[in-house]
Amino acid sequence: MEHRVRVKICGVTNLEDAQLAVELGAWAVGMIFHGSSPRSCSQEHAAAIAGALRRRVKLCGVYVNAALETIESDADRLGLALVQLHGDEGPSFCTEVARRTGARVIKAAQVSDAGDVRAIERFHTDFHMLDARPRRAEHAGLRGGTGETFDWSLVAARRSKVPLILSGGLHAGNVGDAIAATRPYAIDTASGTESAPGHKDPERMRALFAAVHDANESAREIGSAA
Repeated sequence: MEHRVRVKICGVTNLEDAQLAVELGAWAVGMIFHGSSPRSCSQEHAAAIAGALRRRVKLCGVYVNAALETIESDADRLGLALVQLHGDEGPSFCTEVARRTGARVIKAAQVSDAGDVRAIERFHTDFHMLDARPRRAEHAGLRGGTGETFDWSLVAARRSKVPLILSGGLHAGNVGDAIAATRPYAIDTASGTESAPGHKDPERMRALFAAVHDANESAREIGSAA
């Protein structure tokens, strides 16, 4: 059966943006629960999103070095299907998150060289996410949402069979090339579909989904011709 790359829209902070993502065909919607992020989602808005959409899309809570109890509480209250760990969490912590929440776990890593790609293979989570390691000084210390990409050819260093979610500076203009280069399970975008941090731009959202659709169709045609 042919594989169609899915779309995870991250950094969602309000119901309107989440609803548009679902209407456009998002596989997952990411809500960031990290106070220092400009895309941090309030518990009030998260509850509204969950109440309206949890049966229509995979809801993902995004955390950076959060307490296990916090993640467990959020997952139970909001019905999270996915938990994304974007900090310094170790393999045993990831395993415990999965056990306590019943959610599928995404472990994210920042990439600047092949060693970073191989290092995440010690995590036996449901998904691996590869994101760009910030290069610009103004992005130092940020865990994501910088709009920076990384060298997609580094993905060839992967030996893991864990499904890959590709992130880092993806937008309508480059996502087709990114998919062709890496053939991920899904792509993840935050800044590439925004008008401002935490606020989605409907036209950029539509353009992104159209570009992913085109990339999927191109892959299908190549596969049919092979």
